[in-house]
Amino acid sequence: MITITDAEDPRLAVFRQNERGLSNRIDRRNDDAPGHFVAEGDLVVERALVFGCRPVAALVDADGVPAVTQTFRDAGGDVFAGGAALRRHVARMGRVQPIIAVFERPPRPSVADVVAATDRVVVLEAVDNPANVGSIVRNAAALGWGGLILDQTSADPLSRRALRVAMGTAFSVVHARTADVVGTLSAMSADRWTTVALTIGADAVDLDRIDPPARCAIVIGAERAGLSRDATAACRIEARIPMNPEVDSLNAAAASAIACYSLRRH
Repeated sequence: MITITDAEDPRLAVFRQNERGLSNRIDRRNDDAPGHFVAEGDLVVERALVFGCRPVAALVDADGVPAVTQTFRDAGGDVFAGGAALRRHVARMGRVQPIIAVFERPPRPSVADVVAATDRVVVLEAVDNPANVGSIVRNAAALGWGGLILDQTSADPLSRRALRVAMGTAFSVVHARTADVVGTLSAMSADRWTTVALTIGADAVDLDRIDPPARCAIVIGAERAGLSRDATAACRIEARIPMNPEVDSLNAAAASAIACYSLRRH
């Protein structure tokens, strides 16, 4: 390890990149260029290494080096060590993890790859809050949903906050971007996927009345606006979560947990 005592040491510049700098893309929703992501905490770092992500550099606690540090270094990453004050300054966070690591972004699969890999997919339209995306990923992973498809306005599952909230489970959920979410849903519906639009519409069927199909896609939209009319129309079923009539909707992440559980594979 290389001990660092100066928070302005130029070797720490890689840890100061914002999301646009990390993605290294003119449009961070585009996957046609390389980039990086940040993993915070030993669990997330360990899961990134197990998944096969290529390490770049790690900043670790000089007084209590995490066990995963040796694995990170053996995989080819540089390791820097510093005290809590230095790491807090570099990470720009109030509570800093014992390890903060930068990895190369793996190539993102295509939509075709996702639908071929699993029979349970969550589709997101305009879910732009990284915390919500991270929670949805964690719910999906926990309940056996293996795929995630996002439109180009939804937050990145490998963004710093989303990955932290997901506790590294993003690596076990295959995810892809689509530039045409309506076209993707239409194609899945035509290919005998049961596409279920979560909505508060009066004509929607109660979610608990739907028998889990062989291949299922749950479709979730923005919290305030909900799914677009075109995305809803492209789905085979409109479903609602029965709830107190005084409350019209749930948080997107909470809704995903209920829907993933209700339509999970039996």
